[in-house]
Amino acid sequence: IKTTNDMPIVAPPSFDALNFIPFQINPHYLHGNPPGHNGETREQRILEFLEVNQKITVVGLREGSVLEINENNIQLIGEKEIRIFKYQQEFYELKVGADFNFLMK
Repeated sequence: IKTTNDMPIVAPPSFDALNFIPFQINPHYLHGNPPGHNGETREQRILEFLEVNQKITVVGLREGSVLEINENNIQLIGEKEIRIFKYQQEFYELKVGADFNFLMK
């Protein structure tokens, strides 16, 4: 909820959520700029977020992909990779079938 793609017009009392997962999801993640878009990229926004929230992992979840979580087991469903962002580390991508359980730690 902290890496929302649409900034609220009115500041909510908090960005606290249900705390089911110890990482942030950036839904509908899109790498680069779509034609006609002249603003910040998702990547730039996430990197700015990590400057302030250095201990949080952000998962860029592309359109049509889903993370299914059962207890501490995570599985990526869909055909597109996810992108993992951590403070001062190169981002990297993981495909369906990879081990995602590190995200729950």
